[in-house]
Amino acid sequence: MVQPIALDPDATLAALSDTCHALNDLAAVPASSGLYAWWAPPAVFEGLPGPAHPHTADFRLLYVGIAANLRRRILRDHLRRSGRSTLRRTLAGLMLDTDGYQTHRTDRVVLVPGDEVRLTAWMQTHLLVSWCPHPAPCDVEAAVIERWAPPLNVTHASGPARDIVAAARHAYNTSA
Repeated sequence: MVQPIALDPDATLAALSDTCHALNDLAAVPASSGLYAWWAPPAVFEGLPGPAHPHTADFRLLYVGIAANLRRRILRDHLRRSGRSTLRRTLAGLMLDTDGYQTHRTDRVVLVPGDEVRLTAWMQTHLLVSWCPHPAPCDVEAAVIERWAPPLNVTHASGPARDIVAAARHAYNTSA
């Protein structure tokens, strides 16, 4: 495996903006550490505006995360299980009432199996993802989130979206 190059926050932002991928086109996700960004059309969660994609005006930023292994984090965690994905729990919490997602408690609150499948299908229809290999993603995560202010990030985030997202996460965590 090729070791990722350490990028400063500006270069990381540029790399995350370079190419977005549909969720049926993820063969190139590397098994290295790095950052990833989730993008959606402006009509998705209209009350939570995020910055427009620099090259694709039809999409705006929803969430930025870090991973020790981008392939595992994106493909296994974010596209399969709510128990391992803050993004999935937040999305489900935002749509709990409108889409009727149901949860149950294991060692944590998770979606019922049919709703895990339903949420993944929703994500495949509405979201794109981009990634940027980085040897120490935690070194630039806070700066990237501060500069971009993705609405679904609560850690390092501020503003009115923070309260909406925190309430959605609370609703999800108390739904089982």
